[in-house]
Amino acid sequence: MSFEDVLSEAGVFGRFQMLSLLILCLPRVILPLHFLLHIFISAVPPHHCAIRPLGQMGNLSRGRFLYVPQEVDGTFSSCKMFSHPQLQNSSQDGANMSSVQNCDQGWEYDHSTFTSTTATEWDLVCDRKGLNQASATYFFVGLTAGSVVCGFAADRFGRRWILLVSFLISTVFGVMSAASVSYVMFSMCRLLSGVGLMGMTLISITLVLEWTDVAHRTLCGIVSSLSWTVGYMLLALLAFLIRDWRRLIVAATSPCLLAIATWWWVPESARWLLTKQDWVSAHRCLSRCAEMNGRPDFHRKISPEVLQKTVTVECKKYNLWDLVKTRRLRKNTVCLGIMWFGVAFSYYGISFKVTGFSLGPFLTHFIFGAVEIPAKVAVFLLLDRVGRKPCQGGSLLITGGFIALTSLLPPGHVRSVTAILGKGFSEAAFTTAFLYTAELYPTVLRQTGLGFCSFMTRLGSSLAPLVILLEDVWHFLPPVVFSSMALISGGAALLLVETSCVRLPETIEDVELDRMRIATVSRDPSVSSNGGSLPRTALPASPTSSPRGPGWTDTSQELPGT
Repeated sequence: MSFEDVLSEAGVFGRFQMLSLLILCLPRVILPLHFLLHIFISAVPPHHCAIRPLGQMGNLSRGRFLYVPQEVDGTFSSCKMFSHPQLQNSSQDGANMSSVQNCDQGWEYDHSTFTSTTATEWDLVCDRKGLNQASATYFFVGLTAGSVVCGFAADRFGRRWILLVSFLISTVFGVMSAASVSYVMFSMCRLLSGVGLMGMTLISITLVLEWTDVAHRTLCGIVSSLSWTVGYMLLALLAFLIRDWRRLIVAATSPCLLAIATWWWVPESARWLLTKQDWVSAHRCLSRCAEMNGRPDFHRKISPEVLQKTVTVECKKYNLWDLVKTRRLRKNTVCLGIMWFGVAFSYYGISFKVTGFSLGPFLTHFIFGAVEIPAKVAVFLLLDRVGRKPCQGGSLLITGGFIALTSLLPPGHVRSVTAILGKGFSEAAFTTAFLYTAELYPTVLRQTGLGFCSFMTRLGSSLAPLVILLEDVWHFLPPVVFSSMALISGGAALLLVETSCVRLPETIEDVELDRMRIATVSRDPSVSSNGGSLPRTALPASPTSSPRGPGWTDTSQELPGT
């Protein structure tokens, strides 16, 4: 008997799963409030060298004199000034340009869009602008560390308690980030808050998927992903209303308090409890599920002793090395690592670039979030019909094409529309990746595998802000890098196996022997989509059969010669 056979007795998608999904959507709403916060709290407004005779953002030309040199396009320089005022009609080359120097008295900033950002707080502009982008990298380094630590801890100590620890870390260091008195303190607090936020990322989606069956996995994955989109658009609204970076961080962190309050209703994963041979706790969780789903007969049919005797689990302890010890897992891990790097690298490469279009930064960010809704609806409609692999690989390849096309178009509405379409396909790739990865790793290694993939994800997202700085070397270099990586990761995704409409693998042997793939399915009228009696063992399906939709149940019978 498999776990999903027992879950069918408790109800595969009833009130219990719906409530759990709703509660676990809250962490997903919180995540983009912090992941994309750098766009607004570290925005660089128009600025110029501070010049004592002039007021803030004053007229840089007084009468016949210039105080700041002009660029080729006629705009005033942001990082240079004249050591002595120059006559406006004089040539700016030769002897006059010898008087140009770096800003020696700080900068004056235009506060019409942002009243305060980290860039204006600590003068992270001109020669120091690398430090401004590095603050985003520090945050993603924290996410990278958290992906390994939280993934391993969740497999070892349980999903639920590590989720609470993640909430607490995110709250404490989020508030400390807003209270930072120096750039170093701010960067360290953002790094540590990233560790906590990574635990929320990994565990929220895993708990949702481990409590659902094959037929409802896609729906749960898409609903969970849509909550990210809600947070994405909410950040644009918060940033529009709150123009001070400290208050904006506090506003983005405050929902963590609500998440801590709702944590008490988050169930532990019964799948994980069974791998730890905690039959009593697993039975308690399943009984709670059955009670909420209106299955009073569960206690009579299933007891802790029945679980111990009939449910096959693997109780060996695993670590990161087990991800590459066997052939199929090694291939999956390598391809998923490349795929996740490219997914995050291209996604954040697009998301962090909200200027240079025909729309303002707040509206651009909001539309970038809104376009994710049709992208995710399309993913929901296609995942079970077309399959995970074509959706994942295809969306990445198309994203790479749109990034390249956007860089070739002149500023205007056409360029904005192209960038928005690229953002939509980029989000489709991200949405598919979470569900696809969870289906490729077995329960005993699922959090560890997701932790490794998240490590690669955060490595990609950490490098994205730094790659944007390469536009000072060559304007087209960042889009070339982002586009190329999206194409490479799309190719890696196409090397993976299909997982559509197959049961979640429980053990390494399920992956290596392809038990979930050769597991056949039957439309048994005695088994409803909400569970029912334990499913019967089905006869092998024909090679041309294509099972879909609720009511399909599968067996774990291994065919000879595999």
